[in-house]
Amino acid sequence: MMIVTTGHSPDENELLRARRIAEQAGIRLVARKRLSVPNLFAHYGADSVLIVTQGKVRLFREDQPILEYHPSMGYVRAKRLLKGEADPMIAASRAQEGDQVLDCTAGLGTDSLVFAVQVGPSGLVRAIEASPELSVLLREGFFSYETEKAAVSEAMRRVEVIHADHLNYLKSLPDNSFDVVYFDPMFRKPVYDSSAISPLRLYADNRALSEESIREAVRVARKTVVLKEKKGSGEMERLGFTPDDRNHAKITYGVIEVD
Repeated sequence: MMIVTTGHSPDENELLRARRIAEQAGIRLVARKRLSVPNLFAHYGADSVLIVTQGKVRLFREDQPILEYHPSMGYVRAKRLLKGEADPMIAASRAQEGDQVLDCTAGLGTDSLVFAVQVGPSGLVRAIEASPELSVLLREGFFSYETEKAAVSEAMRRVEVIHADHLNYLKSLPDNSFDVVYFDPMFRKPVYDSSAISPLRLYADNRALSEESIREAVRVARKTVVLKEKKGSGEMERLGFTPDDRNHAKITYGVIEVD
């Protein structure tokens, strides 16, 4: 069970924000009662705790690192796009201004943010996240995080975050309903250790992508289905993607052309 609470002495804005988050996500808002973070788990029988304090929202699990929303490399890549520089994911997907993009494995939204900058206000990015905790954290992060670039902050606000299993969600969609369908599954063996990625792995869905998910994605896509994977993992071949071998990075993008 996940709960939402505040700091020990919340002001009115923090209380309102915590209440809004709870109502949007359909989770329980509880009083802090001067309880320490470890005692919150035992007192309320919670598995995870979202704490709203001083303009921040932080996600806790017992004896695990704290997770807080930050755009990370998504912000760097977004600024590069705004300068007219190329991005390998955008090049592979062929996403253009006005396109509609479905990110099936959102995580903390790094790629969703880059897509949102690329497609602009006339486009649409919908981010699907299977973890209820991550979906709440991401929705609130996109809603409230402020960057130094107004265009990037505005792009965040446009991303629609939905808590769902991506296969079930794909099955609910009509044919040809998105231009690009994108997958970035959590690598079962990390490419490198990262303070930003390691806590995320505790919440992520570690299952391999299914062939059924790819078939549904091809049905839904109008232009491309894109897979981000580790080079040499065998996933591109297993799932029928053509890898982009134009760079020598450890991570590559595979594409299924639909149009």
